[in-house]
Amino acid sequence: MMHSKVRKVGNSAVMTLTTEMLALLDVKEGDSLFVLRGDDGSLRITAHDPEVMAALEAAEIVMDENRDLLAALA
Repeated sequence: MMHSKVRKVGNSAVMTLTTEMLALLDVKEGDSLFVLRGDDGSLRITAHDPEVMAALEAAEIVMDENRDLLAALA
């Protein structure tokens, strides 16, 4: 488990991400993060937009199903 504190910066509260956390998320300063709330009240931090990832997975299924047609159109 990793530990971080919330602190005040101006009018905002911020959580500092350690170098280890940044490496695990594969992000750097300035990258966007997405926070999802779980049914149990937990928070999940991810470097990828879950809606975009779901759309890409759906597109991959459609492309797999129509591989021959798409190849003919290419």
